[in-house]
Amino acid sequence: MKIINPAKAGSLESNDIFIMVFPNDNGNEIELESIVMKQFGKRIKEVIEETLKELKVENAKVIAKDRGALDYTIKARVETAIRRAM
Repeated sequence: MKIINPAKAGSLESNDIFIMVFPNDNGNEIELESIVMKQFGKRIKEVIEETLKELKVENAKVIAKDRGALDYTIKARVETAIRRAM
């Protein structure tokens, strides 16, 4: 899938994640800010990367602002933002 326009999904409420997606020329990049970065930062990035691979996205910049979201919420927000950006 090709990212054409910037898009966003989610919120900054507790137990949610705010995802912004932008076109990028240098492969996939992930910028993460999280209240649980020390405990779960690596896993959050893994879920984002897995979702991008599943959707066959190759050139996207993803900015994520996490407020304690669970894996399924992260996946849903990334997928929504990607589909909005197509």
